[in-house]
Amino acid sequence: MELGISSFGEVQPDGVAGKALNAHQRMQELLEEIKLADEVGLDVYALGEHHRPDFMVSAPEVILAAAAAQTNRIRLSSSVTVLSSADPVRVYQNFASLDLISSGRAEIMAGRGSFIESFPLFGYNLRDYDELFTEKLELLIAINENEIVDWTGKFRPAIDHLGVYPRAYQEKLPIWLAVGGTPASAVRAGTMNLPMTVALLGGSPDRFVPFVNLFRQSAQKAGHDVAKLPLGINSHFYLADDSQQASNELFPPYEVMMNRIGRERGWSPLGRDQFEYMRQYGPLMVGSPAQIVDKILKFHELFNNTRYLAQVIGGAQLPHKKILRSIELFGTKVAPEVRKALKTAKEAAVS
Repeated sequence: MELGISSFGEVQPDGVAGKALNAHQRMQELLEEIKLADEVGLDVYALGEHHRPDFMVSAPEVILAAAAAQTNRIRLSSSVTVLSSADPVRVYQNFASLDLISSGRAEIMAGRGSFIESFPLFGYNLRDYDELFTEKLELLIAINENEIVDWTGKFRPAIDHLGVYPRAYQEKLPIWLAVGGTPASAVRAGTMNLPMTVALLGGSPDRFVPFVNLFRQSAQKAGHDVAKLPLGINSHFYLADDSQQASNELFPPYEVMMNRIGRERGWSPLGRDQFEYMRQYGPLMVGSPAQIVDKILKFHELFNNTRYLAQVIGGAQLPHKKILRSIELFGTKVAPEVRKALKTAKEAAVS
């Protein structure tokens, strides 16, 4: 199973037209995080696209390209690319360029996004939310599979036997679908034989088991080899040397972030009791190395996933050195134990 980090690049908004000092510092921190993740042997680092003042990453592929020049083996992905409001031609070109810089380490994680700011920003109507994603995903896949493209759609001018360049270093760019729990999304991913990543952000993790089963059943029904179809699980994450330290350090910034978003969406305020419940029984991956190992393995028992992405929560209230320590512990303490346990289980199953 691959183990990796994802981030939205939380930042204290500068509130200025230029001289964005907070954003500059946060950018340097992200590059430091990716370099460290590579050094400690993690498999993937992913950045999520947003167009908000509190999340700095609007162009994941640009930041990942800078990281590619400072790393050696870690795979570099978006998490997600908001494909509904993007041009698939430019998405492919940008990630193909990243792939060439990184010698074949680029991936695209396509999704509709959990926020809506990009739609008015780029001139799209939210009423077309589903149609936009369906059409643009089909075009992106066509570009990924063909040097010369013939394509006609509703929302974009037709492409009449034109080449899209540069081409990727890999034979094809891996394209994952990032989903939040809508059954139609699982069916789409399975039917199209596309790897799927599921974000576990609330409730009990086992409630997503039928959703994952639907993904695999849809792939099997469409004639695909389910055994070769990757599945990723993603959840919020923070790791410290002991459990109480992890809880005490993460709760303040986590409360601020979740309640800020919650006010926009009409959620009930998050308190410490709910936070503790989520980290004990829910998907929140916060604790000591031993706790995180156990929880990752429990996720694997539930889902038989091939990848786990730990979504790191940063920001002004959590010193960056603590984020780096969390990544270091993930790579040096958690990852080896998870890999060892899974290898032992696999060998026992074969014998």
